Amino acid sequence: MSAADLYDELRPRAFAIAYRMLGSVSEAEDVVQEAFLRMHQTLRRDEQITSPRAYLATLVTRLAIDQLRSARVRRERYVGEWLPEPVVTGLSPAEHAETADSLSLAFLVLLESLSPRQRAAFLLREVFEYPYAEVAEFIGTDVDSTRHLVARARRHVRERRPRYHSSRRQREELAQRFFAAAGQGDLRALEALLAQDVALHVDGGGKVPAQARPVFGRERVARTLSAGMSALARRGVRIQVAEVNGQPGAMAFDAQDRLVGIMGLNIADGQIQTIHSIANPDKLRHVDRVSGAGALLRSGRGGARGEQRDG
Repeated sequence: MSAADLYDELRPRAFAIAYRMLGSVSEAEDVVQEAFLRMHQTLRRDEQITSPRAYLATLVTRLAIDQLRSARVRRERYVGEWLPEPVVTGLSPAEHAETADSLSLAFLVLLESLSPRQRAAFLLREVFEYPYAEVAEFIGTDVDSTRHLVARARRHVRERRPRYHSSRRQREELAQRFFAAAGQGDLRALEALLAQDVALHVDGGGKVPAQARPVFGRERVARTLSAGMSALARRGVRIQVAEVNGQPGAMAFDAQDRLVGIMGLNIADGQIQTIHSIANPDKLRHVDRVSGAGALLRSGRGGARGEQRDG
């Protein structure tokens, strides 16, 4: 297989791992590029790689762990609340069932509370379905330690994730009603769609005006959203409903058709539980109407199960 063919085959999985590890498209692309460079250098030295797939996954995982450790230091100095870089996905129904949950902004934010090694072990085992022995090899530890890492991460995630989920159709219908009510400034209709303890998170990165802290509670969030939507409308901003990180959301475009914001909704038990709004322009540069990163993430899922394994 040529180097180009190998790159085309392995890049989607590599990017899918790196993005879920880092919550950043740009950082994930850097990690994947560095991993391929190192693999290419190894092959040029005529060193044998029994399984390019496993070799690359190991490189990506370890590079992402290192990157996440340094990124967390930078995020402590971040202006306002840090949120992941969003991706416009557009998943098919078949892809949606397997992929959407592990891509949601709410899930990626939750993963931030895990240690880098816990995050890697949990994602590789629970999302990408690698056997424990392979996960241990990827992160450089033994199988027993890997099992403990996954178990602790699994308990942490289960304690903080909503227990009830709505169907995709229910989420899409609720999102349509939400954006209609927000656009019309209908506070009563808006409040009816929000959970009592709903949270609104906004990431402006110090580049655009944004709340420095999350807004909590049905009434406060409804008022904040209504005021924000009214301000956007006065500036000629239009809202286009879209699928963001596998969940209902929207993209905001200004009068010059430039992307100025992305919002993602976390819906469970028939109500909106969390709203994530990203307006930091640095986190929107990679996004367009058909996101290339979204295409990679769509094709990068499908762990050990049903996949042709090397070696």
